[in-house]
Amino acid sequence: MASRPPREAVKSQDTPPGRTRCLGPPLLDDARVPAPLPTWHLLSGEYPPMAGGVADYSRLIADALVRAGEQVHVWAPGPSGVVTEDGVTVHRAPGRFSPGDLRTLSRELDACPGSRRLLLQYVPHALGLKAMNVPFCAWFAARRKDERQVYFHEVVYPWSLHAPWRHHVLAATTRVMLRLVAESADRSFVSIPTWADHLSARAKQRTEWRPVPSNLPTEVSAVEVLRARASLPEGPVVGHFGTYGSAIVGPLESVLVSVLRADPRRQGLLLGRGSRAFRDAVASRRPEVAARLQARDALAPSEAAAFLRACDVLVQPYPDGVSTRRGSAMAGLGLGVPVVTNTGHLTEPLWRESLPVALVEGTAPSGLVDATEHLLSQDEARRALGEHAARIYREHFALERTVEALLRKRPPGRSP
Repeated sequence: MASRPPREAVKSQDTPPGRTRCLGPPLLDDARVPAPLPTWHLLSGEYPPMAGGVADYSRLIADALVRAGEQVHVWAPGPSGVVTEDGVTVHRAPGRFSPGDLRTLSRELDACPGSRRLLLQYVPHALGLKAMNVPFCAWFAARRKDERQVYFHEVVYPWSLHAPWRHHVLAATTRVMLRLVAESADRSFVSIPTWADHLSARAKQRTEWRPVPSNLPTEVSAVEVLRARASLPEGPVVGHFGTYGSAIVGPLESVLVSVLRADPRRQGLLLGRGSRAFRDAVASRRPEVAARLQARDALAPSEAAAFLRACDVLVQPYPDGVSTRRGSAMAGLGLGVPVVTNTGHLTEPLWRESLPVALVEGTAPSGLVDATEHLLSQDEARRALGEHAARIYREHFALERTVEALLRKRPPGRSP
């Protein structure tokens, strides 16, 4: 959600345009010599400099695996070529994962020496062909010589009885794609437990829940926080972090305006892509609070983290409820910022059991307003909630937990 600074990029030598060269350990002919560990190959329809939560997540995982001593390659759309970015070898090509690219992709993957461990970042719409890329899913299923793992960010397009026929086609096709990928995967991860409901009993046995971590740093210096706070007007800061999607902006506007009207000292802080456009739209409709709405649209991750940490409360409404696939909620938790949010059909039991947030049942803005007012009036409650949120994040949601799961050997008795 936050823009990122440029990364070190070193062009691989002797790599002609449109072609990629795989770097890896030499092939071992002597059977007495232990084979090299599998090389990770992340397949992602989004990768920086592309924007998006999946792009951010893919880079977080790639970087973390490299720090753990793993060799990592990423295969993603983009201008043709191979670059090395902080130890990650990134293979980009236009139309990557399209039917016309699959033969090239196979040839280039097969050129990588040693055993391969594919890790597919599964989001139907990111794979191209208008979220109906059945050929790619069949290709993935056919890669039997590779170890195949998949992380399901999304699974299927929902059925709706009265939807246009093309939506029915999309819903059916995404289910075919899911079956191809899930049934062939040696191991699967889901961003929320609900996604596992779409899997067969056999596929569920090889699947575990692995929440999406924050895509921002979870540690920020006091100096950076003070600098961010000093750039804002005085008064309690009520923040929001997100991309301002159509399903969120209505409830968000209602809550922010009500909370700002209740106390003229309060400031609203909008962070993330689309924040300036949202601020301008609200200011034109609600001139009485316009001067107290601040927006920061294009920040580096460390800057965004500092501004988040400067907030007294974060208001994060979600139409389907808070869940562990919501990176914007994770950002607040990871930084120990008190978060006000709501339940919905995707909310996991953990949120009610552990209460790392001020949790409101349902999506009515009035409940979110009341919870926000309570926290703003109780300094000790805010402090305690922030500390509890950070502790729950470290125990359950942190990036380190995901890397531990990826590097953990599969339990015996499961399908290879």
